[in-house]
Amino acid sequence: MYISNYRRKVDAVFLFFLLFLIFCTLRVIYIQTFSSGYLDSIARKQHNLFLELEPLRGTIYDANIKPLAVNIPLDSLYAAPLQMRDKDKEEVIRKLSPILHLEQSFLRERLYRKKSFIWIARKITPEESQAIRKLNIKGLGFIKESKRTYPNSYLASHVVGFAGLDNTGLEDLEAYYDKYLKGAPGWALFLRDARQKKLDLWEKMVVPKDGYNLVLTIDEVIQYIAERELDKAFKTYHAKGASIVVMDPRTGAILALANRPTFDLNEYSRVAKDTLRNRAICDLFEPGSVFKIVTASAALEEKKVNEETRFFCENGAYRVGPHILHDHQPHGWLTFRQVIEESSNIGTTKVAQILGADTVYKYVKLFGFGSKLGVDLPGEISGMIKEPRFWSKTSIGAVPIGQEVGVTALQLVTAISVIANGGKLMKPYIVEEVRDKYGESIKKYSPVVLRQAISTDTALRIKKILTGVVEEGTGKMAKLDDITSAGKTGTAQKLEANGAYSHGKFVASFIGFAPAEEPVIAIVVTVDEPHPYYFGGVVAAPVFKKVVSDTIRYLKLEESNKESVALNADTRTY
Repeated sequence: MYISNYRRKVDAVFLFFLLFLIFCTLRVIYIQTFSSGYLDSIARKQHNLFLELEPLRGTIYDANIKPLAVNIPLDSLYAAPLQMRDKDKEEVIRKLSPILHLEQSFLRERLYRKKSFIWIARKITPEESQAIRKLNIKGLGFIKESKRTYPNSYLASHVVGFAGLDNTGLEDLEAYYDKYLKGAPGWALFLRDARQKKLDLWEKMVVPKDGYNLVLTIDEVIQYIAERELDKAFKTYHAKGASIVVMDPRTGAILALANRPTFDLNEYSRVAKDTLRNRAICDLFEPGSVFKIVTASAALEEKKVNEETRFFCENGAYRVGPHILHDHQPHGWLTFRQVIEESSNIGTTKVAQILGADTVYKYVKLFGFGSKLGVDLPGEISGMIKEPRFWSKTSIGAVPIGQEVGVTALQLVTAISVIANGGKLMKPYIVEEVRDKYGESIKKYSPVVLRQAISTDTALRIKKILTGVVEEGTGKMAKLDDITSAGKTGTAQKLEANGAYSHGKFVASFIGFAPAEEPVIAIVVTVDEPHPYYFGGVVAAPVFKKVVSDTIRYLKLEESNKESVALNADTRTY
């Protein structure tokens, strides 16, 4: 009986192990046959780490190869939540919060995600990185990334723009040339050990393609001079806004462009959207008397008047349709030259009446108003000019003196360049060259003549008249002792919400070029709502004067240095 029971027990155990062996065999066959791919993928995920390799964003240089935007390497902190115990996570939350200045709730939400990889903080400071490394916490790791930084902070902020955390351009040149600057990412498949620690071994890799570099027409020194003087006027006259553009009238190259208010490129996330706006190319305003250069040029080009043609300026009051037009001070008889020098609204209107609406409109368009000029910056607007068929009875007395027309600061500096360079409307541009990281040229930008707006003879005659504006007329505060200059003042009333012209809000402006004989720079200065003074000859002309003085001195010094270097090179040759 005992032996029989014993045998049954042995058979039962044997049968159990036999069945278990059969089950294990079938399980192994099933796994090898049907689940091998799935398990292989799990193993790969455990022992392989896929990382995208970030390309180095291209550098932005000024005309003298001084960096305006560069990338610096920084650590980015990540965690592997699935490989961390709850105890480790709470330690991370407690210790990282004061170092990274992050809320514990934010860290807890991220660390308790069911993921094998999550970012904790991107592109942290070296001090933060060092402090975290000292903690030696399991489950944390660092990846090198590059951060866009701007060594001059405020300088040329509305030209350079900025890139976001992922190094994608968001504003201005950073956005407009993003396809050149950004480059193409690569990737690598790194091996990890059993503890999920990344090894310095990679299974596969595609090397990232670094972005190209930009060389601008902007000169850092001229940019500084322009911003310094614009900032003084902006603060002195408690203005709402201000813009300045410095251009080479011979080529259309922009040497400086600035706006106020401005912002620190390294702190762009804290800046109001209104401050980010590039006023010089996207703010529309009535130009006022600076627009008279168009009417004056049209009159001489069409041979309707000459410099000595006389106009009776009605002692300061003249009816145009239902409207009474006034001069800022009464005038009797003035020559055409004096009409422009003294900025007579009535004299200019009488010139325009001789020309007719169609001819005035034709030259407004020839000078580039009412159309985009094609500058390589985002946000440029076309301005506004009505066709003559939409003009009212008073338009012939408004458009020629800079009313009922909307322009930008960029259009004004391009228009005054027409007078400076002999009648050519140049396309403004701000990038001179695209280069690779070895300095090889990828793409070059050359001066482009959009059209011949007026003849060289007319340009020379207007140039002499505008020289008189500075010497004897409304632009005397732009006059320099050692440099001849030419220009035109403007004081434009702003429109109120009800459509009426304001008696307390103005745009003060000055456009001009220097030296008058052979101009190398053209400048526009606009100041929005200055007070207590608001005349362009008082507010904007002094900015022009100081920028011209310092810029010409700098350019002469640069030329002298280049000649000295060339002379030394020739001497070494012999």
